[in-house]
Order: sequence, then structure tokens, then C-alpha cells
Amino acid sequence: MTNITDLTLTELVNKIKKKEVSSREITNAYVNRSEKSKKLNTYITDNFENALKKASDFDNNPNYEKKLPGIPIAVKDLFCTKDVKTTAGSKILNNFIPTYESTVTENLWKEGSILLGKLNCDEFAMGSSNETSFFGNVQSPIGKNLVPGGSSGGSASALAAKLTPATIGTDTGGSIRQPASFTGTVGLKPTYGACSRYGIVAFASSLDQAGPMTGNVKDCSLLFDVMCSYDIKDSTSVNFKRKNYFKELNNSIKGKKIGIPKEYRVDGMSKEIEDLWQKGINIIKDSGAEVIDISLPNTKYALPAYYIVAPAEASSNLARYDGVKYGFRSEGKNLIEMYENTRSKGFGDEVKRRIMIGTYVLSSGYYDAYYLKAQKVRKLIKNDFDEVYKKVDAILTPSTPSSAFTIGEKSNDPVSMYLNDIFTVPINLAGLPAISIPGGHDSKGYPLGLQIIGKTFDEQNIINIAYAMENQINFKNQIKDWWI
Repeated sequence: MTNITDLTLTELVNKIKKKEVSSREITNAYVNRSEKSKKLNTYITDNFENALKKASDFDNNPNYEKKLPGIPIAVKDLFCTKDVKTTAGSKILNNFIPTYESTVTENLWKEGSILLGKLNCDEFAMGSSNETSFFGNVQSPIGKNLVPGGSSGGSASALAAKLTPATIGTDTGGSIRQPASFTGTVGLKPTYGACSRYGIVAFASSLDQAGPMTGNVKDCSLLFDVMCSYDIKDSTSVNFKRKNYFKELNNSIKGKKIGIPKEYRVDGMSKEIEDLWQKGINIIKDSGAEVIDISLPNTKYALPAYYIVAPAEASSNLARYDGVKYGFRSEGKNLIEMYENTRSKGFGDEVKRRIMIGTYVLSSGYYDAYYLKAQKVRKLIKNDFDEVYKKVDAILTPSTPSSAFTIGEKSNDPVSMYLNDIFTVPINLAGLPAISIPGGHDSKGYPLGLQIIGKTFDEQNIINIAYAMENQINFKNQIKDWWI
């Protein structure tokens, strides 16, 4: 029999519904594999004992009508989970145990899923390599000393290493799609407002969005089905008619018009990325879709605009961590010194860097020159997409400008690290949906991803295009379990 951990999410759901395997057997298989995989440092907090108990409870009283019946899932440690420690990868929240549940995780549990544990991430989701976590960097299962990407690096690593059948992450500037690309997995960043942000530890409120990370596109459509809901507790949640993304999945893209933006051919882009993109274009053509050259002229301003808007919102959101209400506290001679000591010792270097940038661009005399101008640029970027979508149904680009790099390679060069998000950031600024799928390998055998960008709330379309491309690409991850 095939190992349980080799099965896809949808295969596991079908086997449980057919009573071919129990929730306890599935949960036990993932717990055992996770316990052998501590070298990867994917978990911050495990919930193994409780997960096994809940799996037994499900088996004793099963409900096969649910979409994820008895399926164990580990989630990024940015989602608040009631009575289970939630740290956001930071020392300042090292002992924070929420008394409430995030809406997205609540949706998972309502559909029968079981929490395996909380996965490592860059501190407050600030990073592109999972090296900024207070709990140490995550290793990629793709190869020794490789980063899994970030900030959802623990999620991507655990998924690729088969420590969880699926997972969820958050994407502020590419934090689902970039690690998905680095680890040969599928990552969907939904339209802003599609999934509730309630109970997600905030980084940049106008950019953050939760999304599914899975082994294939079919699993992605199922998990997105469960995650996607309107929420009155979230003022940014949009009440639109949601589809049954799983049931409406199909691989027919004949007649679709797919745009290829010339601005994504950036200086210094490797031939391997160029060849991957061309491979994707050929697959689109062979599938009966039309390829159209397009222009997104303001794309070049996306990265500088993002690194003004995101730190500005972060500096505001992170002002609540002062040592008074909850989390880490460092003593001082007076209140001001306690604030200073708490924030100085509680936050890591990257978080402090972004708070300082954000405070600066929001300060008197600089607000108009930086923050207001960045917001105007953001509007121009969105206008570019709106104009292009009058002619095309979706856009195809590479997910990242390179494959995974080694741990420590870029940690002393923030600008080089920020450039990892060059293909993903414009989508967050415009609030659009985008999915990254594995497209092939580089010369070292490391995965490379292709990104499909869609119109607002048109997730079904890009998931279907991704599904059609996935069938043609037939990607296989080259992982040899070196860490066990």
C-alpha cells in the first residue's frame, strides 16, 4: 500500500469517506513523520497529542458530509488558534495563547479538519527566506542549507516534506507564492477581501491575505473552498457570490486570452527563468489559449511603493506590542524605559528596520513626500491591471527571479532580499488573485514556479488555467528525505 503521507489531500478525503483508512491512522502517520523531521525546524508549537485524540473522536463519531473529514493540517503560526500558542515567529509573542480562533482556521475545523500544530514563519511575516524567525531558520527539504522562502517558509517546507497534507499561509507581498515556487508546491494568494483577516496577526492591513498551500491544484481548489467566506468580524471582508471552486474545477482553457507583460523581463533575469516562462507560454498555446503581449508600465515602481506602504502599516500595527497588555515585557525604571526595553529586546532586526522605515515615512514633513506618493503609485499600478484586463482573461509570469538560495546568502543585504518579491508585489498592491504552480527545475534540480494572475474575485479562472498547465507540465519534486 502507498504510504499515507504520499497521498494528496483529495485522495485522503476520499479514502476516509470510503472508510478505507481512519483519521487516527492518517494523523498518526503525519505525527510520526513530523517527529522524525525536526532538523527542518518547521514547527514552533506542535499539537500532536491533542490531534491524535481528536482523530480518535472523529473515528468514533464520523461525519463524512464535511469537506475535510478527520484530516490533520498544520498551519502558519500567524493564525490565532484558541488555547494554542501563537507567536508570529516573534519573541514578543513567545507566550501568547489566544482566547479566540481566527475565522480561516475556524472554517477548517468546522469542515472536520484537525490542528497538527503551528508552523514557523518569518517574524511578523517580514522576510523572504524564513531567516528572521525568533525560533531559528527553517530548512528546505529540497536541499541542505537551502531557504524554503518566506514568510510562509515553515508552511512550504512542511508541505513539501509531507509533514502535513496541506497548509495555509499569508501573503503580503509574495509570502505564499515565493515559498511555493522555492519548494515545488502550489500557493494561491486570493483577492484581497476573499478570505477573512480576523484573527490573523497583522503585518500590513491593506495587503495581508490568507491563502491555501497544497501539493497540487485540485487540493488547492478544495482548501480554498473551505477558507473563502464572508466575515462580519472583518471590515475588509467582501460579500461577493463565492463559487464552489472544487466542483467547478476544469482544465479547458481553449479560447482564453493570456497576457505576457514585457515589464517582467527584468535586467539580469537568468536564462533558466526566461526558458521556464517560454515553456509556460508554449503550454498555454498548445492548450488552445491565445497569448497576447501586454504592458504594465508602472510595474517598475511596485517594489519601492510596497516598501513604503508595508512598513508604514507595520509601524502602526506593531505599536500595540508595548509590554503592557500581553506578550513579552522587559522591566525599566519608568514606563517609557519599559516600552523601550520591551520593543528593543522583543523585536528582531528586520522588524525594527521596517518599523523605523514606516515611522519615518509617516512622520511630519515626509508623509506627503513618501507615503502619499506611494499610495498614488499604487493606484496607477492597479489602473494598469484594470486596463490590461479589458483585453485578456489572465496574465502569465514567472513567480520568482531565481530558485531557492542558501541560508545566510542574502541576510546581510536587505535590498537583495527584497528583490525576491519583484514579480509578486504588484499583485498585492492591486489586490488581485494570483497562483504559483511548479513549472520545472533549474540546473541544480531546484524547483521554479510560474505565476498566473487573475481579475478581482476571478479565482476560479486562474485555478482552472493552473490545473490545465499542471496536467501538461507533470512536475515531480526531487526530494530524497535527507533530513530523516
